[in-house]
Amino acid sequence: MTTAPPDPMIGRLIDGRYQVRSRIARGGMATVYLATDLRLERQVAIKIMHGHLADDVVFKERFVQEARSAARLAHPNVVNVFDQGQDSDMAYLVMEYLPGVTLRDLLKDYGKLTTEQTVDVMDAVLGGLAAAHKAGIVHRDLKPENVLLADDGRIKISDFGLARAVSANTATGQALLGTIAYLSPELLTRGMADARSDIYAAGIMMYEMLVGAQPYVGDQPMAIAFQHANDPMPTPSDANPGIPEQLDDLVLWATAKEPDERPSDAREMLERLRTAEIEIVSAKPSATLTQRTMVLPPDTFDADLDQAQTQVLEARRRTDPVKTIAPDDATSATTVYGSAVAAPGGPTPPQGPKDKLARKASSRRKRGFWIFALVLVVAVALGGSAWYFGAGPGSMTTIPDVAGQQPDAAVATLTALGLEATPADQTSVTVPAGTVIGTDPASGAGVKNGSAVSVLVSIGPANIAVPQLAGLASADATAALEAAGFTSGDVKQQFNGDVEAGVVIAALGTAGNALGPDTPDGTQYPEQQPIALVVSAGSLPDVVGQTADEAKATLSGVGLVGVDGSQDFNDDIPEGQVYEAIYTTDPVVPGDSVTLNVSRGPAPVAVPDVLGQTWDKAKQTLIDAGFSLDYNFGADLAPGLVRVTGTNPSPGTMVPKGSTLTVSFV
Repeated sequence: MTTAPPDPMIGRLIDGRYQVRSRIARGGMATVYLATDLRLERQVAIKIMHGHLADDVVFKERFVQEARSAARLAHPNVVNVFDQGQDSDMAYLVMEYLPGVTLRDLLKDYGKLTTEQTVDVMDAVLGGLAAAHKAGIVHRDLKPENVLLADDGRIKISDFGLARAVSANTATGQALLGTIAYLSPELLTRGMADARSDIYAAGIMMYEMLVGAQPYVGDQPMAIAFQHANDPMPTPSDANPGIPEQLDDLVLWATAKEPDERPSDAREMLERLRTAEIEIVSAKPSATLTQRTMVLPPDTFDADLDQAQTQVLEARRRTDPVKTIAPDDATSATTVYGSAVAAPGGPTPPQGPKDKLARKASSRRKRGFWIFALVLVVAVALGGSAWYFGAGPGSMTTIPDVAGQQPDAAVATLTALGLEATPADQTSVTVPAGTVIGTDPASGAGVKNGSAVSVLVSIGPANIAVPQLAGLASADATAALEAAGFTSGDVKQQFNGDVEAGVVIAALGTAGNALGPDTPDGTQYPEQQPIALVVSAGSLPDVVGQTADEAKATLSGVGLVGVDGSQDFNDDIPEGQVYEAIYTTDPVVPGDSVTLNVSRGPAPVAVPDVLGQTWDKAKQTLIDAGFSLDYNFGADLAPGLVRVTGTNPSPGTMVPKGSTLTVSFV
């Protein structure tokens, strides 16, 4: 059985800041990894574009667009984007890490969701989508795979890779993007999308959660696309009878074929969802039976609807007081969800969102005069707006890329475009001090004329505290300095008789200066900069008493080089053995040379002339000269009277110190 090759990204340090830990998911455009932000010490999800797409300008622009689109949103139901950049030829996007599952995973495990679960998920999805629509962003790829369900209960929308501004009318212009099962008819037929296209995808997704299957299926994508464009949308309760009528109506409203018959944006659909939730919760078990006839108090009617035969009652009917009347009152109306049912014999009220829009249009036609006046007001407003946003104070300017420039040049460039540019210091481990890192807002963003723009100028890496490294084992010290935000530099060995081998003696900066809490000038050091460790190689070996060859072998075993020195007489070391090892460097490090001086044995001395001296005096002289004595001195002889008659060797002969002399007497 073959195993997949290891992912080369695992363990890689991206842009000197993000340490890749493991792979989370892989898509058609990028792979998502779990990483650690070493600067802020937090887990993040880092999305890295596939290498074969790095040279594709369209894909790269779409990848950057995702960062810009998501970064414009600050909402609890939208995945936060922290950073975006380029490391060599690799484009990456840093996002909030949410441990959990996707909505697609949940549907695979459970098939379908309960009414309460569906409402909870849709409330969060529409909340995040409403924030996007308010910011002028259309998601264009809403589907269960892009809805994240965190372990702590948070629900967030992700993957704005296909998002575009509403003002651009979001024409595809190229191959159709998105997932075919959730694309709106207008996007499939005309290639155009706006906020209502996201509403259509939300409606399809809501149907899938309630029923456990997609409304349109087929063997080929074109067959599914044809159904979206032409087949009527099935009602969820036809497949799951337990679904409340309120959610049926909401799904059908969101998935209307004509965009004008859908909610205008996610905010409108969210409000209707919350209204439906209240109605579902407050409904009694008998709510599906024929209800009693009721009339509403006069203050619940709008003035514009006083002449209408039928009135549609929205949220007010749940809170306004009602009065029950006799069943035979032919002028009363029976209230049901989303409309009012006329009394028997009366006209049938309109049903569904399309009829609701038609009814509103009819009411507007009755007020034609006011519409004409409104058109004039709008025309004037549009003219004023055109001037304001085209040439006036509201006109937009795109911020240029000034990264890498000198601060003065960058400020001058932005000032010439009508922007108020101000330098602002920012630390950076990659951009040299005194060079522009970028701007805030970032380059490519559109801002109004006269807007304030910060020119971010690098002041180099930030100085951070150096941990205590001396006294730690080499591996532990390396881990400690990397955890503190530095990089591991050279490891230098040094012989030290007071520190155990393998233990750090000192930590050094790039200038050779000592670092650590106990060094006055080295308590802080720039982040991500290398720190060299000086590690003990143990004590120097003792080679005195060894032969020259033995001493050289011993020194070579610890990385030192023994060289021949002088050969001298030595009274303590036998001939041929090293009597002295001279180390010429301090401190001594592996590779240094050691001079070996070898003994020639004891130095020769002349035999003293003690002839004619008394034995006791001669004996002391010869012993003091370092000789051993061989003599036959009888017990009956007096040392102070007997005199020495000769020595062997004779006086004046040069012999090694310690030699034995034979002494003769009178």
